[in-house]
This record gives sequence, structure tokens and C-alpha cells, in this order.
Amino acid sequence: MNLPTIVHLDADAFFVACEQALEPSLRGKKCAVGGRERGIISSASYEARACGVYTPMPTTQALKVCPDLILISHTMGLYGRVSQRMFDLCETLTPVVQRNSIDEGYLDLAPCRFKTQAAVEAAVHALQQRIWEELQITASFGLAASKLVAQIASKLHKPCGFVVVPPGGEAAFLAPLSIGRLPGIGTKTEAALAKHGLNFVHELFLRSESELLAILGRDWRNLLLLARGIDDRPVDTEEADAKSYSQQETFAEDVGDFAEIERVAKRMLDELMRKVRADGKRVRTLTVKVRYPDFSQEAHGHSLAEASDLETPFYPLVNPLLRTTWKKRRPLRLVSVRLSGVEDSPAQLEMFAQTDEKRRRLATVLDQLNASGCSATVQHGHQLAKRPRTN
Repeated sequence: MNLPTIVHLDADAFFVACEQALEPSLRGKKCAVGGRERGIISSASYEARACGVYTPMPTTQALKVCPDLILISHTMGLYGRVSQRMFDLCETLTPVVQRNSIDEGYLDLAPCRFKTQAAVEAAVHALQQRIWEELQITASFGLAASKLVAQIASKLHKPCGFVVVPPGGEAAFLAPLSIGRLPGIGTKTEAALAKHGLNFVHELFLRSESELLAILGRDWRNLLLLARGIDDRPVDTEEADAKSYSQQETFAEDVGDFAEIERVAKRMLDELMRKVRADGKRVRTLTVKVRYPDFSQEAHGHSLAEASDLETPFYPLVNPLLRTTWKKRRPLRLVSVRLSGVEDSPAQLEMFAQTDEKRRRLATVLDQLNASGCSATVQHGHQLAKRPRTN
């Protein structure tokens, strides 16, 4: 029996949902995760979306369209922890799980050998319920015979949606949808197709091959395959290795204090190195970028002779890189740190690896403490903000 065994999971308003799980009083309210003055909205509740707040809207604009919007600062490390637990729950159902991003991915239920479609649906429903009960976040699910159709289905009835497309019903399912639902059709392309009278998927099949060639070019055949729901891509459990790690901070007010900028840069370096170690990687190159209020920017980098998964070899680079990059010495709008030259982390073989190994053990302990979910975090001394002088 042919069953729909491909599942697409798409967590609903993920960052906001994580914050609401921490603070349930935020549920049902117009709230968003983002910087107050000069940041952007990274996630908005559905109540806020109904007022016109979307991602990535500048915060200042969001407050204009929704003056009573509750802004939430991101909680360090929270989203990664919840994402990990969510996908761990998925792997209790099937070992074939593809993590596309922090809040969405695919599951293949074929190894579960379900006998009926009802059994498949019941298992996915149970997973959806378990995610809510254990994490207090909701997720929408699409269930189909292909990744393409499962992904489209999961996004149709958010939040907490559950859409099943039986095998053989792909074309009929897609036909009434707007053509922008198909992958690769962005806003501009959708608008261009609308000028040719192509607004819905089924309208593609009303045109001749010559018309489609004139409108779409040589890719018209591929688009027709998508419109029929034809997609043979397997669920891939191999995660793509990170090519770089980066973080940036946009200041609420322009900052001209060199020591403060250096403190922020080192704090971001510490946070990124935790991710590097968690991924079992090492990095070789540190790049610092600064941006001025007029949006002009400069960036400079430096590479170590040997890649490392420790902060200590990079700390001495931060000050000179900042001085080289921040030439104009005008107050800054933004500073960012990027680590690249990513390598797998092999066992230490160097003659003088003993000192590094002690530092690595200490760093691992700090990482574990900071990942434990405690309200307080263990910080390096340079992460602490300057205390105001008292007379």
C-alpha cells in the first residue's frame, strides 16, 4: 500500500514561542523578538502579525504599525536548546530526520513500516502533541509522499496545522493554490507571472508549451513538474558542515567607547567558540567588521598558524583588528565577529598540547554550565559591563 511517509515539521513563530514557554503570560498577546531601537523583528506572534508586523521588519516600523507591541530581547542559548529537544523528540519516532534549520525539518516514516495511513497520521499527531506537552511550543505538520508537497502542506494552516496529502493527490492539492506557493517563485516572480494571467498553479496547465516557453524560459518544464508535486529528493540526515560562524550586534545608540566595543567583540567571540566546540570543529580566521551610522563599513581579518577551538589564541587579535578596522574613530552603529577556516577537530597530537587540553577541559565545563538551562550564565571577566563610577 502506498502511504504518505514524508513529514515536514515547521515550528510556529519559533523564537516567540520559546519566549512564551518561559513566560506564559505572553501567550495570546502582540509580541515579537527583536531589538527595541535599531534592530529588526526576528519573530512575531500571530496576534502581532495580524496587525502587520512581519519578519524582518525594522523595529521602529513595527512599533508604528502596532504601538502596543511587546518587544522581547532574545534569551541567549534558549532557541538552540529547544530546537535540539524538538528534533530529539522527532528521532524517537524515526531515525531518518533532516534538520533544515533551527525550526524546521523533514522526517521519513518509511522505516517505521506503518500498515495504514490512519496509523501514520496517528503517529504524527502524537508527535505534535508531545512537542506541545514537553516543550510548550506548537508546530505545524505536512504529511505527503514527497518533500515538496509536505513542505507546502505544513505552511497552509499555521499555527498548529496538520495537513495530509494522500499519494496520487498531489496535483489536485496544488492546483487551487497561489503560484507563489511553489518553491523558487519569489515575490517579484509571482508579480511578473500575474501580469501574464498566471495567479494559481492550475493556470499553468491552461497554457501551451510555446506560451510557457515565452513566459518562463527554458525552466518551464521544471515548473510544471513542481506544479504536479513531482519531487524524488530523499530525506537527508547528513547535516551540512558550517563554513563559518558569525554574530553581530546593532547598538541602541551609536557607541564610540573603544573598550566597550572590544568587550562586545570578545563576548561574541566567546559565544561563537561555544558553538564551534559543540560542533566538534576548529577555526583558523577571525574577522571583525564595524558599521558606521551612515551604513559605510570596514572589515579586517587575521588567520592563526593552526586552527583552534579555544578562545585564548584569538583574544590577542581582537584589539589590533579593531584598531585596524575602526579607522575613522567615529561612533559605531554595529560590530560583528566572524570565524571561518572551519576544520574538523582532530585529537591533539602536538608536543605542547597538554596546556591546551587543560584549557579545553575548563572550556567544556563552562559550556556545560551555560547549556544547563540555569538562569545565570558563567562569564569571562571581559564580558562584564563597566560599572559606573561612584563618588
